[in-house]
Amino acid sequence: MRQLLRRTVPALLAGVLVTGCAVDVVRGEATPGTSGQADVGIEEFPVTGAGDEPIDQFVRNALADLETFWRTAYPEHFGGEYQPLAGGYFSVDSVDLDESVYPETGIGCDGSPTAPEEVAGNAFYDPVCDVIAYDRTLLQELADDYGRFLAPVVMAHEFGHAMQGRFGFAPSGRNILDETQADCLAGAWTRWVADGRAEHVSLREPELDDVVRGFLLLRDDVGSDPDDTEAHGSYFDRVSAFYDGFDSGPATCRDEFGDDRLFTAAAFTPTDQLNRGNAPFDDIVDWVGTTLPAFWAEAFPQAFGGEFEPPALEGFDGEGPDCAGLDGRDLGYCADDATVYVDETDLAVPAYDEVGDFALTTALSLPYALAVRDQAGLSVDDDEATRSAVCLTGWYEAQWYADSFADLVQAQISPGDVDEAVQFLLQYGVDDRVFPAVDASGFELVGEFRSGFLYGAEGCGFGR
Repeated sequence: MRQLLRRTVPALLAGVLVTGCAVDVVRGEATPGTSGQADVGIEEFPVTGAGDEPIDQFVRNALADLETFWRTAYPEHFGGEYQPLAGGYFSVDSVDLDESVYPETGIGCDGSPTAPEEVAGNAFYDPVCDVIAYDRTLLQELADDYGRFLAPVVMAHEFGHAMQGRFGFAPSGRNILDETQADCLAGAWTRWVADGRAEHVSLREPELDDVVRGFLLLRDDVGSDPDDTEAHGSYFDRVSAFYDGFDSGPATCRDEFGDDRLFTAAAFTPTDQLNRGNAPFDDIVDWVGTTLPAFWAEAFPQAFGGEFEPPALEGFDGEGPDCAGLDGRDLGYCADDATVYVDETDLAVPAYDEVGDFALTTALSLPYALAVRDQAGLSVDDDEATRSAVCLTGWYEAQWYADSFADLVQAQISPGDVDEAVQFLLQYGVDDRVFPAVDASGFELVGEFRSGFLYGAEGCGFGR
């Protein structure tokens, strides 16, 4: 977050950004790993330049399943008959390149020849030649660092661009719309795989956490211009688009990517550039301690009825108070004394240092949301409470995005802050020190946060 030099006075609850209802994540029941999945043959599904490495076979399997998916999904959702890629597929080994295995046009065709070495460190769709090309060294590195299924998701993204080449790219020409819509289409295919419908690849539920973490690598640099001709979107923008497809399928990808789509990506101001958008630790604690009571004083009567009594907010160093709501945790709400407790040494400071200032904002908001539930007469110590607290945190943090607190504190959100909330949930939210005995995966927690951020009270299951 950044400090302000001027003041504005918006309505506090202006931050319910869109209307509608969120869709719950449904867990896939696919066979773990590749067990029970048949490899597609090299002759049956040729990929020019492919070697005998396992990553090439895995990508070939994914591409074959992508063709199967789109053979049905394209006519159903976009009209017309599915047309296979005219130029086919190309694999390049950027570490040990053998140019002899490629035609004279290299990667592509006469109208758009590409030298094989230009594929290094990349995967792309060429609309002129209607081809998909990838660097298998890159995909192997992604698999090593972020789990095996990120490589198929990258292929699904490029396949999404191939489908755009058929039904049309964004009329406005905004690249960020095309890129996030391709993420959405990749999410729709991933759900199809998670539901066990693919013949050649499968997906285990924990791998979705790895996929979402992988988008951190694939996002634009924080502070980039969202209107740049190469813009792909922030971490939240790309993850949110993927969830759209995973939750709701290709129809949402078709209908929800117009010029009015919300994007959190924004360019840094000169001040943001210097501090990367991070405010001092003590300022964050002060701002959150001011805005949380103000937000819930107005939101609580609308969402739950009655008046809201703010809980106390206290930090501790390593060893928390004796309270049934903490039980050795680094973060929690103690109903006995109506206090939100946060371990500064083991959680708050590391999260701030490692992730950023909005990770600290998220850490403070989560147990505060449990206090909100307690006053509403709802559970505070089960899986439902955890999911709800994450969703309510998304609703609160949407107010920062909407600049609804500028009349209370001299600060506003900075580029990358919402990304930090997602990172915190993936890194800390699944830790027993934060949420003990929680059945939700990191993927599901991020989905709950997204629902609250985009849809407010309705997204969290509470009418307004």
